[in-house]
Amino acid sequence: MLLYILFALGFVFLIKGADMLVSGASSVAKRFNISDMVVGLTIVSFGTSLPELIINIMSSMQGQSELAIGNVFGSNVANLLLIIGVTAIICPLPIQRNTILTEIPFSLIATLLVGFLANAVLFGDKTSLFISRVDGGILLFFFVLFMAYIYNIAKTNKDEVIEEDDEPMMSIPKSVLYMVLGGVGLFLGGKWVVDGAVSIAQSFGLSESFIGLTIVAIGTSLPELVTSAMAAFRRNIDIAIGNVIGSNIFNLLWILGISAVINPLPFNVVSNSDIMVMIFASTLLVVVIPIGKKNTIDRWNGIFFLAIYVAYIVFLIQRG
Repeated sequence: MLLYILFALGFVFLIKGADMLVSGASSVAKRFNISDMVVGLTIVSFGTSLPELIINIMSSMQGQSELAIGNVFGSNVANLLLIIGVTAIICPLPIQRNTILTEIPFSLIATLLVGFLANAVLFGDKTSLFISRVDGGILLFFFVLFMAYIYNIAKTNKDEVIEEDDEPMMSIPKSVLYMVLGGVGLFLGGKWVVDGAVSIAQSFGLSESFIGLTIVAIGTSLPELVTSAMAAFRRNIDIAIGNVIGSNIFNLLWILGISAVINPLPFNVVSNSDIMVMIFASTLLVVVIPIGKKNTIDRWNGIFFLAIYVAYIVFLIQRG
């Protein structure tokens, strides 16, 4: 009974935590003249990726590789199709040129890198496929490169004037407190929702891989979904988009890298179809943006993305 109470309470923590995290992060961005996109790609992305990080560390330590890999792949597909779809329906999303030319392609490259490392035996004579500790180290190296890029654009844009809005700016201590409490709320809410969802799914005899790609992936993506939705309501479009793209890069390079370093992850060839869906979704995002008015993902695009995600879930159910 307690598990189900926490499951329901988790949604409350997710919504309130997301609201506090966006408010605190946005305030910090204004006070230090840091762009919302940089904050979305770093602070907010890390906060909303905490559930994936915790689930994957636990899964790796317990040898549940299918759950760890399925969690990352499923979360990224949910980020690209479900979350961007829902967010675009709430508010059309104008995308910055730098995001189109750099951040989204970097996310696509990270997906291709994971696909290559999972299917290639770079060192040793293993006949089965693994994301090895060496592969994990390579992923972490590329994550460091991404953080260096973020530092560079933050430094470059430091002196740019950020437009003021009517929302009062919080003090630094209050902003930090909001971000910490928001992150804690997201973490606890995500964990309670996932634990409850997994328990319910297991009672129906579903496989570990299927649970990872659907229940756990959607559950751990709830912070990203709620945060991006709240950011869209507040018209913080750069935080909404930066959160999704940054979270995908965190998941593939940071979280999967750490998971593989802790314990090599056996890779099932069937998971290549999920990698292909990630590649397709990232490519679709790049293609759709220039078609829209003024590089905007409009509401019709959002509906289209949601329809594709529903089709993907149907495919997973048929695959078993």
